[in-house]
Parts: sequence; C-alpha cells; structure tokens
Amino acid sequence: MAVTVSLVFLFGLVLFFLLRSNSLGYGAAFTAAGFGFFLASTGAAGPINELTTAAINALGNL
Repeated sequence: MAVTVSLVFLFGLVLFFLLRSNSLGYGAAFTAAGFGFFLASTGAAGPINELTTAAINALGNL
C-alpha cells in the first residue's frame, strides 16, 4: 500500500510538471489519467503491481 501511494504521488507530480511546462496538453493528461484509472480495474493491475514491487525491491538491494 505504501508503495502504491508513493507511486501515485510521483506520477501525479510528473503529470503536474508536464502540464506546467506545456509539454503535455490537458486533453492528453486527462486521457493518461483515465487510462491509468481504467487499467487499475482490469486483470492487468495484479501483474503490474507485482512487477513494480519486484523492481522496487531489486533497486533496494543494489
């Protein structure tokens, strides 16, 4: 749970700065957020969470 919350914060922060620098339009940001929201409700959410957790654990062991 802590990893998920921090990753949501990180991606939200990146999205905020992309919007502020005009590198990303509001339509694209809305599409990206919607895609992430709907992706989380599919069967792909479990493997994505496991992959993310494994990558964070691997980075922690370096």
